[in-house]
Amino acid sequence: MRLRIKFRKYGVLRFIGHLDLMRFFQKAIRRAEIDIAYTTGFSPHQIMSFAAPLGVGLSSNGEYMDIEVNSMISCQDVKKRLNEASVPGIEVTKVCVLPEDAGNAMASVAAASYTVQFREGRGPAFDMAAALPDFLSRDAILIQKETKKGCREVDLRPGIYEMECRESGVYLLLDASSGSNIKPAQVLAAFLGQNGCTLQENALLINREEIFTNTGTAQKPVFVPLYVMGDDEICQTES
Repeated sequence: MRLRIKFRKYGVLRFIGHLDLMRFFQKAIRRAEIDIAYTTGFSPHQIMSFAAPLGVGLSSNGEYMDIEVNSMISCQDVKKRLNEASVPGIEVTKVCVLPEDAGNAMASVAAASYTVQFREGRGPAFDMAAALPDFLSRDAILIQKETKKGCREVDLRPGIYEMECRESGVYLLLDASSGSNIKPAQVLAAFLGQNGCTLQENALLINREEIFTNTGTAQKPVFVPLYVMGDDEICQTES
């Protein structure tokens, strides 16, 4: 049985990397006495996968991990056990059971939403809300992206699904698929550059709000949160 676990990552733990996060959950699952399934072979390990690794320094309200379990009492019981075994900075907010035909978390990722704020004294000098319509009206937003094979030109515009200025900061809904994973900092740097400003180093406070899968088509996407693919009402009796 596969479970999809949604969790928050905040505070000082936003500075731990993906491998450390994986090790943390491996230990937390053992402390919580979750009946997780293991791979077979000479060196068995817990069966788990994460949706989309979060960059170091970013916080999030919508991270996802899939695990496989042999038995469970209920989704609420798994959530309670994991939170009791956790530490400040990691909070499980939802657990649901996935249908057998559901894709894994990483393969399901199509988009992600973010709230971006500027650190004090590092924001732009122009009115972002007034300048935003002109930025989004462009047919192409080209940037130079560094890759292992060198520098190449990338068009960000097709992957910017939503962008607006709110009281809480700049809201972004961006392509997060494996084929075109757009970073909030890339979009903000291009936006500032069009208006004669440079994005200062370490200027952004970025929080990932949610990760989405696409239940529509490439031409007409319908984005829904990853937890929608599961059922949190299913209850199983431990064997």
